[in-house]
Amino acid sequence: MTVRLFALLIGLLAGPAHAAGWDVAELMKALAANGGGRVRFVETRHLAILDQPLSTTGELVYRAPARLERHTETPVRESMVLDGDTLTLTRDGKTHSLRLRDYPEIAALIASIRATLAGDRKTLERSYALSLSGNATQWALDLLPSDPAVAKVVLRISISGSRGEVRAVDILQADGDRSEMRIEPVPR
Repeated sequence: MTVRLFALLIGLLAGPAHAAGWDVAELMKALAANGGGRVRFVETRHLAILDQPLSTTGELVYRAPARLERHTETPVRESMVLDGDTLTLTRDGKTHSLRLRDYPEIAALIASIRATLAGDRKTLERSYALSLSGNATQWALDLLPSDPAVAKVVLRISISGSRGEVRAVDILQADGDRSEMRIEPVPR
């Protein structure tokens, strides 16, 4: 199963296409055709409360249209599974679940990743303005919050990739914290 995945990981008012026929609609079509898969990730988080960046590694699994799993291997083993409206976190043998509808700002952030992977433009446009640059082989999609509640949490989500594959997700939070995730296919 070819993986054209993730994170982060998203904003919609299509910018000018740089190749004939390449626009947000074409990107969403390419992403939707993927259907899901498994990838490796390396994420670097820059947090105000830490003196140095925090790096995590692991695996992401996406099953269209609504299941997204993040299995972190280092520095601490944990898993987060988003299935429909339920987010479940497992760490140190303990499991915690929450319903996204009770946390609308977090739900919008998570929906941005899942909707991008699914090629679901309509869902993205509920909370974000989209801007696409590049071409089919090297594109960048910026998501800028259009919902004031979402803007309290995140300033920008930048997703880049090639064709229907996501290769990077960068998130700039409203508090100045940021994360950079790089994504690679699982070796066969």
